[in-house]
Amino acid sequence: MVYFLSDAHIGSRAMEDPQHQLRFVELLETLAQDATAIYLLGDIFDFWSEYVWPDKSKEEYKPLLACLKGLTDKGIDVHYFIGNHDIWTYGELAKRTGVIVHRKAEKMIIAGKRCLLAHGDGLVPSNYLEHFPKEVQKKIRSFMRLRRLFHNPVAQFLFRLLPPAWGNKIGYEWARKSRMKELANPCPYKGENKEELVLYAKEMDKSRELRAERQERSVDYYIFGHRHIELDLELASGARVVILGDCFRQWTYAAMDEQGKLELLCIQEQNN
Repeated sequence: MVYFLSDAHIGSRAMEDPQHQLRFVELLETLAQDATAIYLLGDIFDFWSEYVWPDKSKEEYKPLLACLKGLTDKGIDVHYFIGNHDIWTYGELAKRTGVIVHRKAEKMIIAGKRCLLAHGDGLVPSNYLEHFPKEVQKKIRSFMRLRRLFHNPVAQFLFRLLPPAWGNKIGYEWARKSRMKELANPCPYKGENKEELVLYAKEMDKSRELRAERQERSVDYYIFGHRHIELDLELASGARVVILGDCFRQWTYAAMDEQGKLELLCIQEQNN
């Protein structure tokens, strides 16, 4: 089996569950019993940054880091896609755990299926502003500006020079405010013609187009995190857009068997 998880936000200062990290570790260890690969699609940590100075605060994540190392030591391929809360990894995470870090959307063949995988932040159709009223356009532009800053190599280098205590204070407080806002006012599924990741997938489908002579799809599954909603939507081409939900509130993830059949699962339902 191949598993896909995202958005655990381990270490969040906005969530009060002291067992959150251990619960996520328990889920990973359960999946490892029959996993050939695990794909972590971003924001597994609520804030992760690597500095030029030693950072003892990573001890907070010791259970999860040890779990990831244990998975890769067993020969399970663990792919880690950065999100918008864990952009700032420059080799330490991979060295500590053996995970394979991906910094952008990737198209991969998994169990014979063509999958496009990404966290999902910043993936919008070229005409995305046309789909939203002005007040929403303003919020989207603000997020995209912040995202460009976070991904800017100069800004990243300067942030790495901060003492870890300073950088972590800034990062965790930013993440806490973001999480509190989302917890207080979660954004439900907007609908097929308003959801940015669905619109992005539709545009990708059109740009790649069906190959008329063989009637082949370029992508079978678009698999994303980021939005904290659970979605499995079939497009006109037959491709499916899958948004994984999260692992702090909904506790949802996806599993793909050897034949390429993908299913969204929820651990609460399994435990009932």
